[in-house]
Amino acid sequence: MRIHLTNVFVDDQEKALRFYTEVLGFVKKHDVPAGEDRWLTVVSPEDPHGTELLLEPSGHPAVRPYKTALVEDGIPAASFAVDDVRAEFDRLRRLGVRFTQEPLETGSVTTAVLDDTCGNLIQLVHTP
Repeated sequence: MRIHLTNVFVDDQEKALRFYTEVLGFVKKHDVPAGEDRWLTVVSPEDPHGTELLLEPSGHPAVRPYKTALVEDGIPAASFAVDDVRAEFDRLRRLGVRFTQEPLETGSVTTAVLDDTCGNLIQLVHTP
C-alpha cells in the first residue's frame, strides 16, 4: 500500500496552481473540468508518477472553519520534504513567500512553515 493522492483545500484553484508550480516548483499533472471547479493535481518534477497533490476547492461548508482553526493554531495542512530547509527558505523568501516559522532545528529534523496564499500553512521538512 502507498499514498497515491492527498489534498489541500484552496480558496482559488488558479491562484493555487500558480503558487504551487511557479513558486514551489511542482508540475501540473491533471487538469480536468469538474462542474464549476477542476480536478487539478500537481506532482514533484523529481517523481512525476509519484504522489499527487489535489488542489481541492474550499467550497464545502466544513472547510472554512477547519482551515481557519488549523491556521490559527499554526498547524500545517501538508508537509513537503526538501533536501535543505534553509536553502528553500532563502529561495522562497526572495520570491516573496511569507513564513510563519523560520527554519527550526529540533534534533536531527529541520522544519519551516510557509503561507501558501490560498488559506493553508505548509511545512517544509528535512530529515537525514
